[in-house]
Amino acid sequence: MVSSEVGLYFASCWLQMLIASSLLQVLFFGFGWLFFMRKLFKDYEVRQYVVQVIFSVTFAFSCTMFELIIFEILGVLNSSSRYFHWKLNLCVILLILVFMVPFYIGYFVVSNIRLLHRQKLLFACVLWLTFMYFFWKLGDPFPILSPKHGILSIEQLISRVGVIGVTLMAFQSIPIACSPYTGFSVLYFMGVNVTDADILALERRLLQTMDMIVSKKKRIAVAHRTMFQRGEVHNKPTGFWGMIKSVTTSVSGSENLSLIQQEVDALEELSRQLFLETADLHATKERIEYSKTFQGKYFNFLGYFFSIYCVWKIFMATINIVFDRVGKTDPVTRGIEITVNYLGIQFDVKFWSQHISFILVGIIIVTSIRGLLITLTKFFYAISSSKSSNVIVLLLAQIMGMYFVSSVLLIRMSMPLEYRTIITEVLGELQFNFYHRWFDVIFLVSALSSILFLYLAHKQAPEKHMAL
Repeated sequence: MVSSEVGLYFASCWLQMLIASSLLQVLFFGFGWLFFMRKLFKDYEVRQYVVQVIFSVTFAFSCTMFELIIFEILGVLNSSSRYFHWKLNLCVILLILVFMVPFYIGYFVVSNIRLLHRQKLLFACVLWLTFMYFFWKLGDPFPILSPKHGILSIEQLISRVGVIGVTLMAFQSIPIACSPYTGFSVLYFMGVNVTDADILALERRLLQTMDMIVSKKKRIAVAHRTMFQRGEVHNKPTGFWGMIKSVTTSVSGSENLSLIQQEVDALEELSRQLFLETADLHATKERIEYSKTFQGKYFNFLGYFFSIYCVWKIFMATINIVFDRVGKTDPVTRGIEITVNYLGIQFDVKFWSQHISFILVGIIIVTSIRGLLITLTKFFYAISSSKSSNVIVLLLAQIMGMYFVSSVLLIRMSMPLEYRTIITEVLGELQFNFYHRWFDVIFLVSALSSILFLYLAHKQAPEKHMAL
């Protein structure tokens, strides 16, 4: 009797968990579907529903991994149920990323080539096999392999997906430092003062340049007209000396027109540069005015915060690379321990580290999803067309899935030790330290490159060239 009641209890728990997880996945799927319709394909009439379904399913299972992390911290449901859903979710997302999405990318690429229409399925399989070859060879130069793992084990697939995803994460972290009110761009706007007089002076130069272009083009048109009229009115010169005079006069006139045309080309290039500088000044002035509002001050505060955070991140990445160091304790617990020991106060480190870690992980998840969606939208608008849109969306789904899988690998270090256990069990015997070092290397190189780019952009800012 007791055993039957226990069995019914566990069965009801599994059923409740399955219903809750399914409802959340449906919600994530609907959000991915809505994002696809509203943001990606609103300007195109051609829609492949298989692409839409793949994108939405990838988004749903990617978000589900973050949901399971939150469940792990909050202790929602029992550990066996969470483990089962971790395994199921990872198997599905790997099936999508390694088999389904690459195949359909090859299929739609072949479909855009008319000569291959009749055998597009065959060529799609060839492209997928080519992808699998390079995907598998990706593991050779990195210390991610283990003889214990089977060829198609979860560990073998995640290890390779993780290398690509961590690289993408490191590169995607840099736009945070380059946006108008966050990161190092705040340092770019510090000390910049654009006045109406600066804008009027640059606009005056632009108008003068346009007037010079119009004037020289008029001279060219008048010269062409004069030459045409002379050719119609006057008879062709006769005799030897007449022919010599005609040739020398024609050459001299063409040389003058060529010089004027070169001047026009140079002035047109200058006008384009002046126009871009004028637009930059207007945008900078608007940003400065916006920064004086309440919302602008809020974003400026966030900008200073992220600037300090990025400097700290670069410093820590350098330390980790130089000393080959990987943290064993999550940053929240370590920070609280240092503060408590320094101040000498009584404080429940374990209790508060759990709650603060939950908030930190939640912030990381929200900002990761938001930042990735913004980046994907900009990328899609920049390179997509009516023919390539299906392929681009599938590429975005591939990037998104790899990004989120790799996020789980890296977020694991931000969690207290007791919450890492199930993630470690699910992901298997991976070289987690390697992924953190790899992220530090890529992030450091990208961050330093971005700082150099912003420095050069600051040196060439329009307001620095007002005296020219």
